[in-house]
Amino acid sequence: MSTKHHADTCEIFCYDEEKVNRLRKEAEIPSGISSIFKALADDTRFRIAYALSKEDELCVCDVANIIGTTVANASHHLRLLRNLGLTRHRKEGKLVFYSLADDHVKTIIEMAFDHYQEFHPKGR
Repeated sequence: MSTKHHADTCEIFCYDEEKVNRLRKEAEIPSGISSIFKALADDTRFRIAYALSKEDELCVCDVANIIGTTVANASHHLRLLRNLGLTRHRKEGKLVFYSLADDHVKTIIEMAFDHYQEFHPKGR
């Protein structure tokens, strides 16, 4: 029987009690924060958010065409993003336009995309 040592696991158990106790308190995050990342983990919703990061605003019909789906499906995804505070909307006549809620959301989208591009260079 062979014993395998994994490079990504400590071989002994020890921890910095002061650091762990401090970070336990600091790491208590509001329950809604992870839902933002859960929503953006969906490829379709991330594509929508990315498109909105490149344009100030898009109507629901634009979004449907960008992601290649129905207006109803695009509207569903946009509504979910709006309910999480990631997008906002305005109605102009019979059209509804969406934009990212603020620069924080735009930064999250751009940083995620930039990180991915660095980690997965073209041709790889």
